[in-house]
Amino acid sequence: MINNLKATKRVSKTTGELNSLRAKGFIPAVLYGGENPNLKISIEEKRLNTILVSDAFLSTIIDLDIDGKTEKVIPRDISYHVTSDKPIHIDFMRVAKGSRIILQIPVIFKNNKDCPGLKSGGVLNIVRRKIELSCIAENIPENIEIDLANLEIGASIKISSVKLPENAKPTITDRDFVVATIAAPTIVKEPEKPAEEIPAEGADGETAPAADGQESAAPTKEGDAAKKDEKGKEAAGDKKAPAKPAEKKQEKK
Repeated sequence: MINNLKATKRVSKTTGELNSLRAKGFIPAVLYGGENPNLKISIEEKRLNTILVSDAFLSTIIDLDIDGKTEKVIPRDISYHVTSDKPIHIDFMRVAKGSRIILQIPVIFKNNKDCPGLKSGGVLNIVRRKIELSCIAENIPENIEIDLANLEIGASIKISSVKLPENAKPTITDRDFVVATIAAPTIVKEPEKPAEEIPAEGADGETAPAADGQESAAPTKEGDAAKKDEKGKEAAGDKKAPAKPAEKKQEKK
């Protein structure tokens, strides 16, 4: 997959100059690698956005036209604005013929509808969405295809079973790592609903009736005071002072 981009040399260095360049619709970039010195360039944002949409952008060889001179380059890093997600800077590396490049190649899956494991309710569990490969510059794959046809539940797709492009080798060589699996469906049991508690009688704020033979609520403090007052009066009445005996009148002689 080869794309074309046009670039122009730039001399802007300060933050203000770079922001002014972006405001005009250009993205600052740097070209490095090879025998030539590093070069500061700018690229039209509108044209760049047409190829940024591809997942394989960072593994795509690009014909970069710099003021009429074309070089084969590959994007190595791209920075985005924190809030707007717009590209604000790109690093390009020169690609020499016959050289090897280490790249992250996207993985795609085909024949999902013909996969017996998925038909019977299995789930495709993707362990690696990209695989790091060492590739020849002239033979960089756009993606790595994995065929899911005839795979049953429990199948494990390892790198040894994946067909890779010619002269492309995984950088991980010490183990046969897993790329994806066909996992059994996970059944989540719904928890049982707890039994509702039956509220006791009188729970709504009503006073429960007194049992047979029992008095209802205790008297209030005012009632107690009144009863005590009455008892005090009765007691006072019972303890009246005894009557004085009548004095005897002396008869006159």
